Amino acid sequence: MIMENTTQNRLRTLLLDPLTLAILASLALLAAGEAISPGFAQGGQIVRLLTVAAILGVVAAGQNLVILGGREGIDLSVGAMISLGAVLAGNAMNGANSGIGMALVMALGVPFIVGLVNGLGVTFLRIPPLVMTLGMTAVLQGALVVYSQGVPSGRAAPALANFINRPLAFGIPGVLFVWVAIALLMWFLLRRTAFGHAVYAMGANERAARLVGIPVNRVRVLLYGLSGLFAGLTGLLVIGYTGSSFISVGDQYVLPSVIAVVIGGTSLAGGIGGYWGTVAGAVALTLLQSVLITLNMDFWARQLVFGITLLGMMLLYGRQKQLRV
Repeated sequence: MIMENTTQNRLRTLLLDPLTLAILASLALLAAGEAISPGFAQGGQIVRLLTVAAILGVVAAGQNLVILGGREGIDLSVGAMISLGAVLAGNAMNGANSGIGMALVMALGVPFIVGLVNGLGVTFLRIPPLVMTLGMTAVLQGALVVYSQGVPSGRAAPALANFINRPLAFGIPGVLFVWVAIALLMWFLLRRTAFGHAVYAMGANERAARLVGIPVNRVRVLLYGLSGLFAGLTGLLVIGYTGSSFISVGDQYVLPSVIAVVIGGTSLAGGIGGYWGTVAGAVALTLLQSVLITLNMDFWARQLVFGITLLGMMLLYGRQKQLRV
């Protein structure tokens, strides 16, 4: 009897695990899509959906880090930084393969610096993350308008476009290999390094983290810098996927990047969660969006569904009751 109860408890815990729920939701959405539009679950279509999910998953990696760090951390400037990375990379390449190296430096370096500025404002000026990152969004959007004169500029190099859109090995495009590498890097960073342990500690209880000698301020600034770096990399991937860039290309990723993290089980209070759940969340959210598009749902209606999804996940998982200071 005791063994039976233990088995039931383990099964219940497994079924309520956010990662399990995200995987089950993905399978259900895949089945729903196939029922609505035969061919939705075919191999080639799944690869295309995973390519889109990979782009979302990269920006969600940075969002994941900021949220894990606690103090109501969130980065709403990732959309503007994706646009920034895409515009800078597009102009650096301008359709030439020789410009890919410079595009990579610009797309990663400049948003990383902008992210550090976000972190400095949140950490030392005590500006609420919501306010700081929204303010940075306005600054970046204005700067992009001045830089590009409000018109699309820059083109992706053919080698980058092929790497993202065409099979690299085993019928899988290169961007998926990049996403797997990032997932492994995030796992190692969060679970096997002192930096990762510091992120969880300060997210769970910042005061206690300070007392044990964790450099909380330095870590928090770096988290926002890494968020900017991942957003910039996403911008590079976006221009490779679409071929060109414009100043609002990243706006569509802001809300989904937060939802993917929450679906994956990361607490918005910080200190609890991980990137594997975010990976599953990005896949589930991409499938949901694709199903809604298949149903010919307008953009505003899809945004409404995303908002309801975010609220539903918050109610389902709840805010953790541990002290957050």
